[in-house]
Amino acid sequence: MKIIDGSQGEGGGQVFRTSLTLSMCLGEPVTITNIRAGRKKPGLLRQHLTCLKAAQEICEAKVKGATLGSTLVEFIPGKVRAGKYHFAVGSAGSTTLVFQTVYLPLLLAGSDSELLLEGGTHNGMAPSFDFIRQSFLPELEKMGVMIEAELERFGFYPAGGGAWKAYIRSTDKIVSYQNERRGELLSLTAVATSAQIPGHVVDRELRRVTDHFSPICVDLNKRLVKSVGPGNILSLQAKYEEITECVEVIGERSVSAEVVADNAADKLKTYLSSNSVIGEYLADQLLLPMALGAGGSFTTIEPSLHLKTNAEIIQAFVGTKITISKLASNSWKVLVS
Repeated sequence: MKIIDGSQGEGGGQVFRTSLTLSMCLGEPVTITNIRAGRKKPGLLRQHLTCLKAAQEICEAKVKGATLGSTLVEFIPGKVRAGKYHFAVGSAGSTTLVFQTVYLPLLLAGSDSELLLEGGTHNGMAPSFDFIRQSFLPELEKMGVMIEAELERFGFYPAGGGAWKAYIRSTDKIVSYQNERRGELLSLTAVATSAQIPGHVVDRELRRVTDHFSPICVDLNKRLVKSVGPGNILSLQAKYEEITECVEVIGERSVSAEVVADNAADKLKTYLSSNSVIGEYLADQLLLPMALGAGGSFTTIEPSLHLKTNAEIIQAFVGTKITISKLASNSWKVLVS
């Protein structure tokens, strides 16, 4: 049985989720200790417990430690079964993180699968549904992975209540991924989304974005949506020939619309000023499918602790070598071989 220390690296939920995914894909039992030891509230929160129960359901695993607050989990996987599944976080916890825990085992299960995920769809500290559909899934498609995503309801923190579906087309081969060239910049897009928020908030966010990037023309989109509770997210997307980089900032109480836009613009400017292809948040998400497939390489901006931690966990399970080497100022190459 693999023993994984959940306090290593970034010390959060990613160590836990990556360990579950690899355990299911490889059929190897794992014990994860010190779960989320680096967080203010250590142990399993509701969204992590949903990830664990989802993993248990799709492979009929034997599990110990499946309780809120648990800091140690023993997971003995069975055979992954493709099918139609419904997983509800029961709060505004991130549904996209549940998806990222189970999509690879289901992808390799031999038949197509369908997921219905309920909870938070646009959360802080997690990729939004929009990020998954517009930035992550197109890169998976380059590996021969076909997944369709369809949003049914928006869900913001703290009310949740969102829902979306993922249709996973089974494959037995994930091809090599190579992406070291952006190509020409095709468009810059800003999408300000709000539910039960005064209309002037998104207007101010979009005006501020225009101020940051003028004289470059930015396609401005105001998206007023229905949701169980109030919420706001600003998404900036830079679409190139070979990649779509997406940065997002969640609106919060006592944080002005201008500050939200400033934070998003600063993140995108960091990416635009580099020669790298893959942004900070997409980089660590690509490692797992590459490691379970035919490897490959990409360039990225300065590696985050999440990226380095994910690389360490993957190498502890798989005989795959992941090297991260600096090429130039704010440009690194990630090689999975």
